[in-house]
Amino acid sequence: MDLLIFDLDGTLIDSKLDLAHAVNATRAHMGMPALDHERVYSYVGNGAPVLIRRALGEQASEQQVEEALEFFLEYYREHYLDYTVLYPGVRESLDRFRDAGRKMAVLTNKPVRISKAILDGLGVSGHFFQVYGGNSFDFKKPHPIGVEALMRESGIGKERALMIGDSSVDIQTARNAGIASAGMTYGFQPETLADPAPDRLFDSMPDLAGWLLGG
Repeated sequence: MDLLIFDLDGTLIDSKLDLAHAVNATRAHMGMPALDHERVYSYVGNGAPVLIRRALGEQASEQQVEEALEFFLEYYREHYLDYTVLYPGVRESLDRFRDAGRKMAVLTNKPVRISKAILDGLGVSGHFFQVYGGNSFDFKKPHPIGVEALMRESGIGKERALMIGDSSVDIQTARNAGIASAGMTYGFQPETLADPAPDRLFDSMPDLAGWLLGG
């Protein structure tokens, strides 16, 4: 595989706590009690608007969701690196992929500006030739538009591209784009990897590096 396309939250970075704090700060702003962190984690993966709509509940109006989303993004921009870290072995694995000449990109449903800032703050932005977020295109994952753009930009075809993620959203994205997929079991939503199932499952990023590069 010559093109490695990574999801961000739950795959490269453990951002669970910062997201949970931002969601509960938003709920407090809207006069609502805090949610259990595990419930917040289950809402992540489809982008900030969906996260906030889920966090407010079905009874929330469009106007309330809009107000809450604005507050959430403003709060999160101030706190996105309070507790967020790379998962164990990610930095070393990215180094291995880079040294082996693999082209790497990030395709996330998180807003692109915050995504780039997090990667920069964690010191790994230089590994990626491109970072696309949920607001980079007219459609978010699982639509294949992001994967298709990355294949065009890299000049690498479907048979040599791999989507790497922690949820069914990522695996469905790979399916929709006609490329292979790898599921990471340590992320936010490993239970969703049952359907659709990825081509392979890995328990850590070094495991993936060992499979792709040997050793």
